[in-house]
Amino acid sequence: MSGHEISVLFVCMGNICRSPTAHAVFRKQVEEAGLAHKIRIDSAGTHAYHVGNPPDERSMRTAASRGVTMQDLRARKVDFSDLIEFDYILAMDADNLAILQQMAPADLKEKIMLFMAFAPHLGHDHVPDPYYGGEQGFDQVFDMVEQASKGLLASIKQRHLSHPA
Repeated sequence: MSGHEISVLFVCMGNICRSPTAHAVFRKQVEEAGLAHKIRIDSAGTHAYHVGNPPDERSMRTAASRGVTMQDLRARKVDFSDLIEFDYILAMDADNLAILQQMAPADLKEKIMLFMAFAPHLGHDHVPDPYYGGEQGFDQVFDMVEQASKGLLASIKQRHLSHPA
């Protein structure tokens, strides 16, 4: 895998809160690390509720207050080709993980995992859906995503980018 671009797909239910936040936060960290040419990032939802829509206004506001841009992102539904195309398919919670694993043939299941596995020190296995809650939920999601993104980037660097190409 070290010879090609690494690809990461973040997945939540509607692709307007958690997964686009992860997409934007991770993109910023990758850019700051000078690795944008080596890591491709996308996000999608397991449901088609919001296809074509920008991220939730509250997600964009939270991100902007922390210096992260995400207004260029648009919701889309995950499809089977994503399971083949992406190296890392990171679900925000167990429900979306189960949907992704149900879609995937056995030989592709190993690349589907919970995003919070990259931040074990936080003691959470899922990123809570802030959609029906208040502003503090979006702050909590951002904080969790930021930590998991750091762990993901460290893991990718160690596993795929530590050897000279």
